[in-house]
Amino acid sequence: MGRHHARVYAQLTDTELVGVVDADAERTSEIAEQWGCKSFATEEELIAEGVDAISVAVPTTAHRRVAEKFLRAGVACLVEKPLAESAEEAKALKDIAEESGSMLMVGHIERFNPIMRAMRRATAEGGEINPRFIEVHRVSPMTFRSVDIGVVMDMMIHDLDVVLWLMGGQEPDEIQAAGVAVVTEHEDICNARLTWRRPGGNCVANITASRLALKTERVTRITGEHAYVKIDYAEKKGTIIRRLANELQMREVRDLLRRGEDLTNLDWHDLVN
Repeated sequence: MGRHHARVYAQLTDTELVGVVDADAERTSEIAEQWGCKSFATEEELIAEGVDAISVAVPTTAHRRVAEKFLRAGVACLVEKPLAESAEEAKALKDIAEESGSMLMVGHIERFNPIMRAMRRATAEGGEINPRFIEVHRVSPMTFRSVDIGVVMDMMIHDLDVVLWLMGGQEPDEIQAAGVAVVTEHEDICNARLTWRRPGGNCVANITASRLALKTERVTRITGEHAYVKIDYAEKKGTIIRRLANELQMREVRDLLRRGEDLTNLDWHDLVN
């Protein structure tokens, strides 16, 4: 993951990649040579170089230890999700950032996905879609890079963040979940059901994450009273079906039905805009 951060920083026109730190000296040198920066053996060496900001892309169990050094030194930190391995450690990092005046941000990249930003606008109060049912599947084969944590902290955390974001930051009124540790010490598959009770209509979100699948699937479906949206991250495409856009076609279908016409040859794909 850190390799990707280095690549992006090196390619940004208004950013200078100063250097990289890794426990594997050979890998550090390789990345530094590839992107034309320095390699450092310790975090302290990188701090002494006078950097403005860093990415923390180490195993989750080391997030607090590494990030704390930079925050206390006044260096802005972008920490890969999850922020820490526990709520207590996450709060501790937040407190350290506030005390030191350093910027701390979690790498919830889906918030910057153009499709999700459009969905946020559409589901905001007064928007086009009033969510009533949200279904999310994020499954993939085991990568072994995050077996130090469970699938909730590794994968589902993206979707929990996005769903809460789509719901305007409102915490659910009820949560039901089941997780199973199949091949590691932590849960490898989990399903969570979140319920919001609201005057404008309740909403249920059903979220599944698994690292035991044989293929990758990352799909979010949002069903509202006036629209249905499907977002396929892997295929990089989305589909939206609107009530207003298809009102004329559905009226024609209802008229055909009332007249007793044969509807077996109608194709849904031909009807939907």
